[in-house]
Amino acid sequence: MRGVRCIPVLALLGAVLAGGAAPAQAQGERDTLRILFTHDTHDHWFPTESEGGVYGGYTRLATLLRREREAFPSGAGQALVTLDAGDFSMGSLLQTIYATDAPELRALGAMGYDATTFGNHEFDYRAGGLAAMLDAAVESGDPLPAIVEANYRPPESDAGSRAAWENYGVTDYTVIERGLSADGSPLRIAVFGVMGEEADSNAPMSGMAFEPVAQAAERVVEAIRTREEADFIVCLSHSGTDNGKGEDYELARKVEGIDVILSGHTHTTLEEPIRVGDTLIVSCGADTANLGRLTVERNENGGLELVDYALLPVDETVPEDPEIAAMAEAFQRKVEEGYLRAYGLGYGQVLAENPWSFPAIHTFGEAQQEEPLGNLIADSYIYAVKEAEGADYVPVDFAVVAEGVIGGSFTPGPITTADAFQVSSLGIGADGTPGYPLISAYLYGHELKDAFEVDASVTPLMPEAQLYGAGMGWSLNPHRLIFNKVTGCWQVLEDGKRVPIEDGRLYRVVTGLYCGQMLGTVNGQSFGILGITPRDEHGAPVEDLEARIVHNAGGAEVKEWYALASYLQSMGTVDERYAAPEGRKQVIPSWNPVDLLRSPNQVGLTVYGVVLGLVILVLLVVSSGGRRKRRAYGKGRGRGNGYRPYRG
Repeated sequence: MRGVRCIPVLALLGAVLAGGAAPAQAQGERDTLRILFTHDTHDHWFPTESEGGVYGGYTRLATLLRREREAFPSGAGQALVTLDAGDFSMGSLLQTIYATDAPELRALGAMGYDATTFGNHEFDYRAGGLAAMLDAAVESGDPLPAIVEANYRPPESDAGSRAAWENYGVTDYTVIERGLSADGSPLRIAVFGVMGEEADSNAPMSGMAFEPVAQAAERVVEAIRTREEADFIVCLSHSGTDNGKGEDYELARKVEGIDVILSGHTHTTLEEPIRVGDTLIVSCGADTANLGRLTVERNENGGLELVDYALLPVDETVPEDPEIAAMAEAFQRKVEEGYLRAYGLGYGQVLAENPWSFPAIHTFGEAQQEEPLGNLIADSYIYAVKEAEGADYVPVDFAVVAEGVIGGSFTPGPITTADAFQVSSLGIGADGTPGYPLISAYLYGHELKDAFEVDASVTPLMPEAQLYGAGMGWSLNPHRLIFNKVTGCWQVLEDGKRVPIEDGRLYRVVTGLYCGQMLGTVNGQSFGILGITPRDEHGAPVEDLEARIVHNAGGAEVKEWYALASYLQSMGTVDERYAAPEGRKQVIPSWNPVDLLRSPNQVGLTVYGVVLGLVILVLLVVSSGGRRKRRAYGKGRGRGNGYRPYRG
């Protein structure tokens, strides 16, 4: 913590000589820090409709931030800072001007944020896109938050990124001076940022150099202690918590000296802080649904005490801020002119009427089951490929989308271009324009079965891995052995007929570029048991997935979001088939021994073989031990050992 200060008498004398008044803080009063915080805001400028009403949006968040600052002004004995823990971008159409206009950082600056850090989605446009965004932010001349990032930085070889980071002033940590302590000096809040391992794995094209989180945190905390007179140390972590544990829990456990960890990435909503030793971990949920408020104070012994913690809803009761609303509208016009015009669409253009209720995005994918929204998206991929290839269309056998790339949902009523984009808003293509494109590759039947096993076995551990498909279906029993949970799979022909999937046949598969890039993780997720290799139509492994991007007749990439938008537009009214599940993925729990053991795959056979071998071994040991005992007993009788032979 902070070193020795000037004694209060000297502070008082200095204040008098300067003609001012000494801070009105009585002896024994404690220094108090209030943190207003967010994370995973994902470009949510406007309020979002959901089943529970309308929530979120920078336009409302700005109003709530202003109210909170007015209620707790920095002054004698107290300081207020506003912080964000990353993933401030990628989630709405305004991200399409991310690299050229930096609307997200400029919004954070306009709302008075003191500091933020990078999340994995800041790298969706790769290192070059992030560098361009940083330069655009500086060139705007607008107020900007400090950016802190200690363990995830450009390598020496990436001179362009390093120059942009330096131009912006990205540092390991920053020190914010705010309010006044008892001696009249400003309270100093040191803030540093880190990126977690799992978040790094979700940015496969970032090009960044990764330093282990705990190692970086120890280094930075020691630097703060040595060089700065900090009253509080706050970590902006894009690592996350998981059921009260997770990477940020481990960070707090391993590294001493961190007072507060603002935990982003996992979109967790913590109703109460998690205390690990002397560290508090807090999370307020994603998409600007809440503003987090944490108040702590330093006691006489130097310890940290919790004063107040609240999650403030950004809901209908909060009016929109006119300044941020005007900024949003100006950026919206730029999106229409610079991006949507190429697609012949308007920002708020209605694509289709939706009579059905799809799950809200914060609940989507929680259960291991088929989801009509997933079906809709997968069907849109096949539709878009048909439209793009025309007379040259090669039938798509299977289209698939993962839960982790779905960023929005639909409520009953009109669906606009902005709504469709939000559902499939991630990434950038090889053409350098926003939006992941569709790719086409081939997989053998046995590899598709492995993919279904990943869905069945990994989803309970990693919900973002859950798959939704078109053209094929599968059934699973969640009670069976891991990687042996699938009980059946089939291809669905255009006439609706189901046929078996052949292990040795190549099937054409369409998915988004990001999902394709993540296929390589299957080997790791399954501990080397399963494997999936994208191939060309001849069965040769594909090294460069960007070479498999689907283009239309004009040579343009077919984007995921546009596939969905054009499919919706073709229907006019969302078809009733999307009102309920269709049996594409069937979850059939059963503890019946026959159901648990029937039709084992190679994994199951291996496990059963090992178990059977162990059972046989145990029986042999037991049997051998019994024979040895019987022999010993018989020998004892022959020698007498207290027994008299029966003579009759």
